Amino acid sequence: MSYTTIPGFRKVPQTGVIYVMHKASEKGFQHDDPAWVNLGQGAPETGFLEGAAPRIETLSMDSSLYEYSPVAGLKELRHKVADMYNDLYRKGKKSKYTWENVSIAGGGRVALTRIAAALGNINIGHFLPDYTAYEELLSVFKAFTAIPLLLDGSNNYRPSLDMLKNEIMGRGLRALLMSNPCNPTGQVIKGEELSQCVHLARELQCSLIIDEFYSHYIYDETGQTDPAHMVSAAEYVDDVDHDPIVIVDGITKNWRYPGWRLSWTLAPKEVIRTITSAGSFLDGGACNPIQKEALSLVDPDRVRQEATMLQKHFVKKRDYTLKRLTNMGIVVEAQPNSTFYVWANLSRLPAEIADGMKFFEAALDEKVIIVPGVFFDVNPEKRRTCVRFQQHARISFGPQMSELKQGLDALERVIAKF
Repeated sequence: MSYTTIPGFRKVPQTGVIYVMHKASEKGFQHDDPAWVNLGQGAPETGFLEGAAPRIETLSMDSSLYEYSPVAGLKELRHKVADMYNDLYRKGKKSKYTWENVSIAGGGRVALTRIAAALGNINIGHFLPDYTAYEELLSVFKAFTAIPLLLDGSNNYRPSLDMLKNEIMGRGLRALLMSNPCNPTGQVIKGEELSQCVHLARELQCSLIIDEFYSHYIYDETGQTDPAHMVSAAEYVDDVDHDPIVIVDGITKNWRYPGWRLSWTLAPKEVIRTITSAGSFLDGGACNPIQKEALSLVDPDRVRQEATMLQKHFVKKRDYTLKRLTNMGIVVEAQPNSTFYVWANLSRLPAEIADGMKFFEAALDEKVIIVPGVFFDVNPEKRRTCVRFQQHARISFGPQMSELKQGLDALERVIAKF
């Protein structure tokens, strides 16, 4: 283990996005500088979009909100989140979520940290590639052993049901962590395929911990939107208190309020009680005023309105980005059918920049930020010496169209130099 020069402290690695933002800052990047474009940060445009629900522009406050929030969150918000899932995904089902199936936290990473702290001495599987922040999350808690499950372009970065069954049984997995839709590949498991995954978790008693932060950014294979179609494993749960399905989501991406740092975990009551105990010593609870304001955001009709707008708006940016990247000679092995990311294969670019890190560094000279693919090669405690995805990069189409065009113009200049 690597230590700092100050006694007792270890060196903690930066996540991929934090690393690239630090390097960009060294090159002069500032958030309010119009000369720069950030195609690396995992955030959508946050302003008003045509057809979207009105944006919250002011926060109301009363003296009760000066107090600490309960560790599991405001009961009123927990009720609203449970009702939202029942309305969106569980109509006609006997088993329904209640407020006791919901825990509120101060952002997705906080929610995932609570879950990781509550896991026992087990084998937990995780996919490669996947969300960069999983790496340290799977390193810092020593009770469990993290086991990588490999995906690649030959299977469109999607696990088959047979693969999942073999990995769970062969490696003795008691939990599986995954982002669905997947950051960075933009692939989503949905419909019958997702139903079978939930059934497999139930049958083999392997907890599925599913990060659903991009579950409203869903596009069909023809490039058209499927209005108000959202994806959640909650739709396929039989018994909300016995099926080992743990869902994490929040208002960061699907509601486009990243700065609010508010998330929830949906799970069997027993799991909620356990992760709440973990939250009592990890973080103490989410911000009271933000929870109060979020009550209106999780109204099911408002959610459908926002999701419909997202799909219509972001699919245009996706198609524009794919066309531009293809014309530059960048390969996209699996067209993203969700999220706002393109998993770009750089192998056909000139040799000097056919590498994610080198392409990133060259892009900084043109004032555009992307994320090298190696950061998504989740490698807890650096136990593996081989590195994958050196020739990949994640390119975001989250920013507004004018910035997206400016950023892709800059990438085109980078390639032209070589």
